[in-house]
Amino acid sequence: MEKRRLGCTDLEVSVIGMGGIPIQRIDKEEVALVLEAAIDAGINFFDTARGYTDSEEKFGQVLGTTSSDVIIATKSPARTKAAMASDIETSLRNLQVDAIDLYQLHNVRTKEELDQVLAPDGALAALREAQSAGKVKHVGITGHIVDILVEAVKTEEFETVQFPFNAVEKEAASTLLPLAEKLDLGVIVMKPLAGGALAPAELALRFFWDYPVSTVIPGMDSVEQVRFNANLGERLLLLTEEERERLGSEVKQLGNRFCRRCEYCLPCPEGIRIPTVFIFDGYWTRYGLKDWAKERYAEMKVKASACVECGTCESRCPYNLPIREMLKEAVEHFGS
Repeated sequence: MEKRRLGCTDLEVSVIGMGGIPIQRIDKEEVALVLEAAIDAGINFFDTARGYTDSEEKFGQVLGTTSSDVIIATKSPARTKAAMASDIETSLRNLQVDAIDLYQLHNVRTKEELDQVLAPDGALAALREAQSAGKVKHVGITGHIVDILVEAVKTEEFETVQFPFNAVEKEAASTLLPLAEKLDLGVIVMKPLAGGALAPAELALRFFWDYPVSTVIPGMDSVEQVRFNANLGERLLLLTEEERERLGSEVKQLGNRFCRRCEYCLPCPEGIRIPTVFIFDGYWTRYGLKDWAKERYAEMKVKASACVECGTCESRCPYNLPIREMLKEAVEHFGS
């Protein structure tokens, strides 16, 4: 596995890392197999979060006790000093470590939130105290809005920045990436496959070798996914012109109005598994697998038609998707 320097942290990270959202969906025995396969394949960077239900605990059961050289990153949505201090202690227990390699401010969305975390009684103050106490080694920030992250990076308070970047969402390439490179920040790419919407995965991941990124962290929940992704990090093959055209065609077809499966919209008050609805709807609309999609949609306990249009999901979506409208479209396709 190729390694790259994680900016001014001087940590050497695998170019393919592992995102911690999908392992919420598998049991602890499967998690152990997936994480051990990742370590065996040369993956050494693992990213989780306080908000990913039991993801920290599942990472901790393997990564916290391994003798392998791994780098563990987590993050918290806390905005105040007190809340962040509490979350740091929880993360240490969950991950079964004495110190966390990288702790990040999670999903900073507005200038007001940025000002809040940077204030004397803000979350960053707790991270600095944790650094002084040897509980946190490095501090980073994550988010989905490029302009806000640019402002955050300009403060020079952070060592890493994590954001969505892929063949569809390339805004960061002209703004955030050059700034991060200039200031020597480690660049962590989330949603490299646009939440699983981009295919083929091989081309979507090889897209990054043209850019100054430190590590790309697709989510994985099977040994097969781990081996496939890790293999692409062993030889960094650039896309051919023909492959670029093929990926570009996929991007054009996909557009920007699609679910990235971040699951921030959940839980739905009515119990709708919103990302799952959109997975099946994608197979209906993009791949023409109407019968296949309809059969699997029919197995869902709560259908899209249960939506009461409360709008809770839309207020949480970092991509500002018209989720209520998209659910109505799914109902039209599947009949319920």
